[in-house]
Amino acid sequence: MNIHYLQHVPFEDLGSMEETLTAGGHYLTCTRLYAGENCPNDDAFDWLIVMGGPMGINDTDQYPWLTEEKNFIRRAIENRKIVLGICLGAQLIAAALGARVMKNPHREIGWFSIERHPQLEQTSFASVFPRQLEVFHWHGDTFSLPDGAVPLAASEACLNQGFLYGERVLALQFHLETTAESAAELIKNCGDELDGSCYVQSEQEILQIPERFDRNNRIMAAVLSTLEALQRGPDA
Repeated sequence: MNIHYLQHVPFEDLGSMEETLTAGGHYLTCTRLYAGENCPNDDAFDWLIVMGGPMGINDTDQYPWLTEEKNFIRRAIENRKIVLGICLGAQLIAAALGARVMKNPHREIGWFSIERHPQLEQTSFASVFPRQLEVFHWHGDTFSLPDGAVPLAASEACLNQGFLYGERVLALQFHLETTAESAAELIKNCGDELDGSCYVQSEQEILQIPERFDRNNRIMAAVLSTLEALQRGPDA
């Protein structure tokens, strides 16, 4: 399959997903929006992955490409593509589906547990996400749920940690794809956000147990496998 991803800053790429997807024989292409690249034609890809970034979805004065990006995501959903959003990408998907995106009551950075929503148990992702899971976060914004979306999980700091829309669109507020190396890049580029507030961990706390990233990366691989199965359909 042709899998296209949208990248907002040089230091937030596919992370662990790149190895998983290339090992599965998928063809990867990228639009580097920060470099002024244009999105492809709507029929040029099967999946769309929308990555994270430090900007907000309404920062169009500073990042004018956000306007076209939202339209591009909306068309991908309307064309029944598989669409996966990570952090900012999840917020962009929520906005494309008519939901509100706003400041979360707390900045959430580091390792915090999420609790799976009961409604997710009736979906294909019930076996992917355990009832409770420690995941890596780096966000200050959140979103309301789009109409018709199935809530994925909540944390103590953030009510909406993701959603599933129509079993082909998955939005994740947290970062299962982050590796120890890409977390270090986040700290290097956005370390001023480590402000010591209630739900913000220190650099040492974030990086001190590398095995956490490996566990999250394995779940990310299971997410991708489930999306692939949905793309192929029940008779594949």
